[in-house]
Amino acid sequence: MDTAQPTPEEIQARVLHRDGLMLVIDKPAGIPVHRGPKGGANLEASFEALRFGLPRPPVLAHRLDRDTSGCLVLGRHRKATASLGLLFKHGKISKTYWAVVEGGPAEDEGIIDVPLGRLNHERGWWQKPDPNGLPSVTKWKVLGRASEGVQLTWLALEPVTGRTHQLRVHCAAMGWPITGDNIYGTQASLRRLRNEPYIPHFDEPSLHLHAREIAIPFSKNKPPVVVTAPAPAHLHARLKACGWNGE
Repeated sequence: MDTAQPTPEEIQARVLHRDGLMLVIDKPAGIPVHRGPKGGANLEASFEALRFGLPRPPVLAHRLDRDTSGCLVLGRHRKATASLGLLFKHGKISKTYWAVVEGGPAEDEGIIDVPLGRLNHERGWWQKPDPNGLPSVTKWKVLGRASEGVQLTWLALEPVTGRTHQLRVHCAAMGWPITGDNIYGTQASLRRLRNEPYIPHFDEPSLHLHAREIAIPFSKNKPPVVVTAPAPAHLHARLKACGWNGE
């Protein structure tokens, strides 16, 4: 699912929170946050429309994968961006993701503690479980299960650490990959075993991973800023199959 470059009106409509220090926007799935080597649509190219009176556009305080939707934090000036960067670096910002996975755990909640390392140099950012890799921890909780048809489970995922592709690799390593994952999902793994290239098909779902909520403790004297992003349309059918009521 590739998304066109957002217009100024479209990117402004995606602002979930705005104050003098930061913005939280609802990132659409299917668009990278950075400009890639081959060009194309990217979220940063629309940030000029988010100045809201300040002399410079906001900048990314962290990143989300191209196919992940939801809460994305931007710093509105250099000092704020530096402060946000430290909060992210030291694990002070709590993040909750929604995912719909194939199959699912037997238990209702748990912790995945699986170190991760780079898959290989050719694959760039792709990761794999690696006993000699970096410590990587994810908390998870079942929010619902599909009662009919294909077995699906709706999970809340909380990354304690922030490794690249952590949630996607952790879910796949547990035997319940995220629906629509074209790198670590079931169909992608089968294609690699057969040495087949990845060619997306129209009947394949998009990645069912959404940055649902973020809590940012920016001020020591105030409660954290908590922001929630609505579930995107491409998640609705499978979330409803797992008992989601639309809120």
